[in-house]
Amino acid sequence: MKTLLQLNTIFLSMIMEAIPFILLGVIVSGLIQTFVTERWIARVMPRNRFASTLVGCGVGVFFPACECGIVPITRRLLGKGVPLHAGIAFMLTGPIINPIVLFATFMAFGNSWRMALIRAGSAVVVAFIVSIVISYLFPQLPFRASHANGMQEAAAALEPAAAPAAAKPPLRTQLLGVMTHSIEEFFSVGKYLVLGALIAAAMQTYIPTASLIHLGSNAVTSSLVMIGMAFVMSLCSEADAFIASSFRGSFSVGAISAFLVFGPMIDIKNTLMLLGVFKGKFVVTLIALVATCTLLVSLLVGRLFG
Repeated sequence: MKTLLQLNTIFLSMIMEAIPFILLGVIVSGLIQTFVTERWIARVMPRNRFASTLVGCGVGVFFPACECGIVPITRRLLGKGVPLHAGIAFMLTGPIINPIVLFATFMAFGNSWRMALIRAGSAVVVAFIVSIVISYLFPQLPFRASHANGMQEAAAALEPAAAPAAAKPPLRTQLLGVMTHSIEEFFSVGKYLVLGALIAAAMQTYIPTASLIHLGSNAVTSSLVMIGMAFVMSLCSEADAFIASSFRGSFSVGAISAFLVFGPMIDIKNTLMLLGVFKGKFVVTLIALVATCTLLVSLLVGRLFG
């Protein structure tokens, strides 16, 4: 009975943490679908692969979304013509480099910017490398068939640029379109959030954290353990720094940076959301690349700041 109560508490706390950011994400997604045109994106997005990836890495500063709310925004941006590498760079860095998360990290580590800057810098390096590699491995958008068809239908129905300026629908109609799209997106994403939170809560309940900590005997295994814990715990990026700071007595700076970088990029909740949007091969490749790059960057951080 006590175990079930613990599982229920963890599950509900994850849902309550994530829902505000899911709502923010789907509303932003609806605004992008209705008001942002492919022509505008083509005008502001650099053509160069590396420059557009850097832009994607930096856009997250302006979007206070966690890893749950970032998936629908990314899906909409990709559907609007943002290159895959730029969209993935935004999706990976957005939950980490936004001001809310960085300030929370500053507070969690004793009002010091050191770990916040390490976290932000590591996230940008990981996201940049992963996104560039992804751009070569997947020249076409790896959407699941249902989402690819949905994108085409939505673009035909709602794209303002498809008609002359005089034929644009009134603002009231456009705002109604935003709300309709947001509601549909919320229920589309929400089921993956609930399932992911339930799995994460069960793993936290039945896999003792202490048993994982004992595995961290050296730099490599310590970072791997922290990557595994970040995936299993599936914490919201606005709160994970306070948990990470409690591990300072057991893990090195490098291993803690791995926890702070990998968790917001890949966890159980957003893995299921990604599988609902992208093809399985793409999701597996993305997770493998993020894990590998996070491990290597954490080892470098350990050498420089350990």
